[in-house]
Amino acid sequence: MGPGEPDLITLKAYKILQQADVIAYPALEDGVSLARQIVDPHIPEGRIEIAIRIEMGKTADPVYDAAAIEIGKHLADGKTVAVLCEGDPFFYGSFMYLFGRLAEAGYPVKTVPGVSSMMACAAQLGAPLAAKNDVLQVIPGPLDADRLRAQLANTDAAAIIKLGRHFAKVRDVINELGLTDRARYIERATLETQKMVPLGDLPVDAKAPYFSMILIHRRGDAWR
Repeated sequence: MGPGEPDLITLKAYKILQQADVIAYPALEDGVSLARQIVDPHIPEGRIEIAIRIEMGKTADPVYDAAAIEIGKHLADGKTVAVLCEGDPFFYGSFMYLFGRLAEAGYPVKTVPGVSSMMACAAQLGAPLAAKNDVLQVIPGPLDADRLRAQLANTDAAAIIKLGRHFAKVRDVINELGLTDRARYIERATLETQKMVPLGDLPVDAKAPYFSMILIHRRGDAWR
Protein backbone atom coordinates (compact mmCIF):
# COMPACT_ATOMS: atom_id res chain seq x y z
CA MET A 1 0.00 0.00 0.00
CA GLY A 2 0.89 3.64 0.20
CA PRO A 3 0.97 5.78 3.36
CA GLY A 4 -2.56 7.14 3.04
CA GLU A 5 -4.07 7.80 -0.38
CA PRO A 6 -6.10 4.75 -1.54
CA ASP A 7 -4.89 5.09 -5.13
CA LEU A 8 -1.27 4.54 -4.09
CA ILE A 9 -1.53 0.78 -4.42
CA THR A 10 0.17 -1.35 -7.05
CA LEU A 11 -1.80 -3.41 -9.54
CA LYS A 12 -0.22 -6.52 -8.04
CA ALA A 13 -1.41 -5.67 -4.54
CA TYR A 14 -4.87 -4.78 -5.87
CA LYS A 15 -5.22 -8.14 -7.62
CA ILE A 16 -4.18 -9.98 -4.47
CA LEU A 17 -6.81 -8.13 -2.43
CA GLN A 18 -9.49 -9.09 -4.95
CA GLN A 19 -8.56 -12.77 -4.75
CA ALA A 20 -7.68 -13.27 -1.07
CA ASP A 21 -10.06 -15.23 1.15
CA VAL A 22 -8.87 -13.51 4.33
CA ILE A 23 -7.70 -9.92 4.98
CA ALA A 24 -5.54 -9.24 8.05
CA TYR A 25 -4.38 -5.83 9.25
CA PRO A 26 -2.84 -4.03 12.24
CA ALA A 27 -5.16 -1.94 14.41
CA LEU A 28 -5.05 -0.04 17.67
CA GLU A 29 -6.35 -1.95 20.67
CA ASP A 30 -9.59 0.02 20.91
CA GLY A 31 -9.67 1.93 17.62
CA VAL A 32 -9.99 1.63 13.89
CA SER A 33 -7.25 0.46 11.55
CA LEU A 34 -5.73 3.14 9.32
CA ALA A 35 -4.46 0.42 6.99
CA ARG A 36 -7.98 -0.99 6.65
CA GLN A 37 -9.44 2.48 6.05
CA ILE A 38 -6.93 3.20 3.29
CA VAL A 39 -7.81 0.15 1.20
CA ASP A 40 -11.51 0.06 2.01
CA PRO A 41 -12.49 0.96 -1.61
CA HIS A 42 -10.52 -2.05 -2.88
CA ILE A 43 -11.78 -4.84 -0.60
CA PRO A 44 -14.68 -6.94 -1.91
CA GLU A 45 -17.58 -7.74 0.41
CA GLY A 46 -17.74 -11.02 2.25
CA ARG A 47 -14.07 -11.43 3.10
CA ILE A 48 -12.98 -12.87 6.43
CA GLU A 49 -11.11 -10.16 8.36
CA ILE A 50 -8.52 -10.41 11.12
CA ALA A 51 -7.77 -7.27 13.14
CA ILE A 52 -4.33 -7.55 14.76
CA ARG A 53 -4.86 -5.31 17.77
CA ILE A 54 -1.72 -3.81 19.26
CA GLU A 55 -1.62 -1.91 22.54
CA MET A 56 0.62 1.15 22.29
CA GLY A 57 3.54 1.19 24.71
CA LYS A 58 3.61 -2.57 25.25
CA THR A 59 5.60 -5.29 23.54
CA ALA A 60 3.78 -6.58 20.47
CA ASP A 61 5.47 -10.01 20.42
CA PRO A 62 2.55 -11.91 22.00
CA VAL A 63 0.14 -10.19 19.60
CA TYR A 64 2.17 -11.22 16.55
CA ASP A 65 2.54 -14.74 17.96
CA ALA A 66 -1.25 -15.06 18.27
CA ALA A 67 -1.87 -13.46 14.85
CA ALA A 68 0.57 -15.85 13.16
CA ILE A 69 -1.25 -18.81 14.74
CA GLU A 70 -4.66 -17.50 13.63
CA ILE A 71 -3.42 -16.81 10.09
CA GLY A 72 -1.73 -20.21 10.03
CA LYS A 73 -5.05 -21.93 10.74
CA HIS A 74 -6.63 -20.28 7.69
CA LEU A 75 -3.63 -21.22 5.56
CA ALA A 76 -3.81 -24.80 6.77
CA ASP A 77 -7.46 -24.84 5.64
CA GLY A 78 -6.34 -23.90 2.13
CA LYS A 79 -7.35 -20.25 2.30
CA THR A 80 -5.22 -17.38 1.00
CA VAL A 81 -4.50 -14.50 3.38
CA ALA A 82 -3.56 -10.92 2.46
CA VAL A 83 -1.90 -8.87 5.22
CA LEU A 84 -2.13 -5.09 4.88
CA CYS A 85 0.87 -2.88 5.57
CA GLU A 86 1.09 0.87 5.13
CA GLY A 87 4.06 1.80 2.96
CA ASP A 88 6.62 -0.85 2.12
CA PRO A 89 6.41 -4.06 4.22
CA PHE A 90 10.18 -4.34 4.64
CA PHE A 91 10.91 -0.64 5.26
CA TYR A 92 10.13 -0.29 8.98
CA GLY A 93 6.87 -2.12 8.20
CA SER A 94 5.08 -4.05 10.94
CA PHE A 95 4.45 -6.89 8.49
CA MET A 96 8.06 -8.05 8.87
CA TYR A 97 7.25 -9.43 12.34
CA LEU A 98 4.48 -11.61 10.93
CA PHE A 99 6.65 -12.55 7.97
CA GLY A 100 9.34 -13.89 10.28
CA ARG A 101 6.90 -16.05 12.21
CA LEU A 102 5.02 -17.39 9.17
CA ALA A 103 8.13 -18.01 7.05
CA GLU A 104 9.87 -19.82 9.90
CA ALA A 105 6.75 -21.96 10.31
CA GLY A 106 7.14 -23.08 6.70
CA TYR A 107 4.30 -21.15 5.07
CA PRO A 108 5.00 -19.66 1.62
CA VAL A 109 4.87 -15.86 1.93
CA LYS A 110 4.90 -13.45 -1.01
CA THR A 111 5.89 -9.87 -0.14
CA VAL A 112 4.62 -7.10 -2.43
CA PRO A 113 6.59 -3.82 -2.42
CA GLY A 114 4.62 -0.74 -1.43
CA VAL A 115 4.92 3.03 -1.76
CA SER A 116 6.91 4.04 1.29
CA SER A 117 6.08 7.19 3.24
CA MET A 118 9.56 8.52 2.50
CA MET A 119 8.96 8.41 -1.25
CA ALA A 120 5.47 9.84 -0.86
CA CYS A 121 6.72 12.70 1.33
CA ALA A 122 9.42 13.62 -1.19
CA ALA A 123 6.88 13.63 -4.02
CA GLN A 124 4.37 15.75 -2.09
CA LEU A 125 7.04 18.24 -1.03
CA GLY A 126 8.57 18.43 -4.50
CA ALA A 127 11.90 17.66 -2.84
CA PRO A 128 13.99 14.91 -4.45
CA LEU A 129 15.70 12.89 -1.75
CA ALA A 130 19.17 12.54 -3.26
CA ALA A 131 21.14 12.85 -6.48
CA LYS A 132 24.47 11.90 -8.03
CA ASN A 133 26.76 10.62 -5.26
CA ASP A 134 24.72 11.90 -2.31
CA VAL A 135 24.56 9.63 0.70
CA LEU A 136 20.99 9.47 2.01
CA GLN A 137 20.37 8.64 5.67
CA VAL A 138 17.13 7.43 7.21
CA ILE A 139 17.18 8.54 10.84
CA PRO A 140 14.62 7.48 13.47
CA GLY A 141 13.49 10.37 15.67
CA PRO A 142 13.66 8.33 18.90
CA LEU A 143 17.50 8.32 18.75
CA ASP A 144 19.07 10.36 21.54
CA ALA A 145 20.26 13.90 20.78
CA ASP A 146 23.96 12.97 20.61
CA ARG A 147 23.32 10.19 18.10
CA LEU A 148 21.07 12.45 16.03
CA ARG A 149 23.74 15.15 16.03
CA ALA A 150 26.41 12.70 14.92
CA GLN A 151 24.27 11.30 12.11
CA LEU A 152 23.27 14.71 10.76
CA ALA A 153 26.61 16.47 11.17
CA ASN A 154 28.08 15.37 7.85
CA THR A 155 25.09 14.05 5.95
CA ASP A 156 24.31 14.99 2.35
CA ALA A 157 20.62 14.22 2.74
CA ALA A 158 18.40 12.79 5.45
CA ALA A 159 14.86 11.68 6.13
CA ILE A 160 13.99 11.86 9.82
CA ILE A 161 11.06 9.61 10.63
CA LYS A 162 8.94 8.68 13.67
CA LEU A 163 8.88 12.22 15.03
CA GLY A 164 5.87 12.34 17.35
CA ARG A 165 6.89 13.16 20.92
CA HIS A 166 10.54 13.40 19.80
CA PHE A 167 9.88 16.38 17.54
CA ALA A 168 11.20 19.12 19.85
CA LYS A 169 14.48 17.26 20.42
CA VAL A 170 14.95 16.65 16.69
CA ARG A 171 14.18 20.27 15.87
CA ASP A 172 16.68 21.53 18.45
CA VAL A 173 19.45 19.39 16.94
CA ILE A 174 18.65 20.62 13.43
CA ASN A 175 18.78 24.22 14.67
CA GLU A 176 22.12 23.62 16.42
CA LEU A 177 23.62 22.29 13.17
CA GLY A 178 22.38 25.26 11.15
CA LEU A 179 20.21 23.07 8.89
CA THR A 180 16.82 24.59 9.59
CA ASP A 181 16.69 26.51 6.32
CA ARG A 182 17.38 23.22 4.47
CA ALA A 183 14.66 21.26 6.29
CA ARG A 184 11.11 20.58 5.12
CA TYR A 185 8.35 19.26 7.40
CA ILE A 186 5.37 17.14 6.35
CA GLU A 187 2.73 15.23 8.28
CA ARG A 188 0.08 12.73 7.18
CA ALA A 189 1.42 12.65 3.63
CA THR A 190 -1.16 12.07 0.85
CA LEU A 191 -4.12 12.21 3.26
CA GLU A 192 -6.73 14.99 3.22
CA THR A 193 -5.23 16.23 6.51
CA GLN A 194 -1.73 16.52 5.00
CA LYS A 195 0.34 19.49 6.16
CA MET A 196 3.58 20.74 4.58
CA VAL A 197 5.73 23.67 5.69
CA PRO A 198 9.40 24.72 5.87
CA LEU A 199 10.60 23.58 9.29
CA GLY A 200 11.57 27.13 10.28
CA ASP A 201 8.01 28.35 9.71
CA LEU A 202 6.50 26.14 12.40
CA PRO A 203 5.62 27.77 15.75
CA VAL A 204 8.17 27.32 18.51
CA ASP A 205 5.75 25.14 20.49
CA ALA A 206 4.57 23.10 17.51
CA LYS A 207 3.71 19.43 18.02
CA ALA A 208 4.09 16.64 15.49
CA PRO A 209 2.10 13.43 15.09
CA TYR A 210 3.80 10.06 14.76
CA PHE A 211 3.05 10.07 11.03
CA SER A 212 5.32 13.00 10.23
CA MET A 213 8.72 13.44 8.65
CA ILE A 214 11.49 15.99 8.10
CA LEU A 215 13.48 15.93 4.88
CA ILE A 216 16.86 17.66 4.80
CA HIS A 217 19.27 18.22 1.94
CA ARG A 218 22.51 20.05 2.62
CA ARG A 219 22.39 21.81 -0.78
CA GLY A 220 18.80 22.78 -0.23
CA ASP A 221 17.69 21.09 -3.44
CA ALA A 222 19.15 17.80 -4.63
CA TRP A 223 19.47 19.01 -8.23
CA ARG A 224 21.77 21.92 -7.31
